[in-house]
Amino acid sequence: MTTLVTGGTGLVGSRLLQHLLKAGVECRALVRPGKAIPDGVEAVEGDLFNAVALRKAVEGVSAIVHLAAVFRTLDEKEIWRANLDGTRALIAAVKLHAPQARFVMASTCLVYDEGGSRPGLEDDELHPSQAYPASKVAAEKELCESGLNWSVLRLPFVYGDGDEHLAAVPAIVSRMKWHPAQTFSLAHQRDVARAFELALTGAMDRRIVNIADDAPSTLYDMAKAIGVTIESCAEPLKNPWWGRADTTLSRSLGFIPTVATLGQAVREGIL
Repeated sequence: MTTLVTGGTGLVGSRLLQHLLKAGVECRALVRPGKAIPDGVEAVEGDLFNAVALRKAVEGVSAIVHLAAVFRTLDEKEIWRANLDGTRALIAAVKLHAPQARFVMASTCLVYDEGGSRPGLEDDELHPSQAYPASKVAAEKELCESGLNWSVLRLPFVYGDGDEHLAAVPAIVSRMKWHPAQTFSLAHQRDVARAFELALTGAMDRRIVNIADDAPSTLYDMAKAIGVTIESCAEPLKNPWWGRADTTLSRSLGFIPTVATLGQAVREGIL
């Protein structure tokens, strides 16, 4: 049984492919020409807007893990094109050529309201103003209404296994003018891979699920974990809840993080 992974050359996808291969999963990846993928993964060259490549990518698969997305750009049209139109194209191809496949899509915990009064819950009303989370909400809706066997994993700040996400924190704090005590839900790369593996068993079918570890971390501590001290501040936070996601549902479905906190990752040297 073959699993197709889109976005398999990204920071999350490349590590997920390695994890699935070690677990004995037959993997196929839709990749742009010239992109490297791990040995043992079947490559299909193309992208989400190449109908021929999409058909070849989805035919015969038992599952799809859809990670391909655009995030780090100021081009909002490209964000919407990749994240919504690309997802629509993939859904259409799966409905035509692999309608029985399990379709697992990555989304983001950034969809939750910046003015929320508690950590975000999966059934909250969503009205994100930024293009990236708004496009992911729209893509979620397309998948949920597709008639396919779907699940959506809303990911937090993902880090670990040398992905350099934490290294970007000081510059992001400076650029966005974020409070150093702002707290975000996190998940280590290893546990993100485990969450997708669990979803592929059917444990999360037809559910939207928040994925995160056991202890949200401040931006200050995230920078400190890589040996960088960012300027601190004693002013109160505008909203201490934004950036945090409730994980009650994921725990009830069997997802238990093996890297429970950022502190554990620091102690074990797995940043």
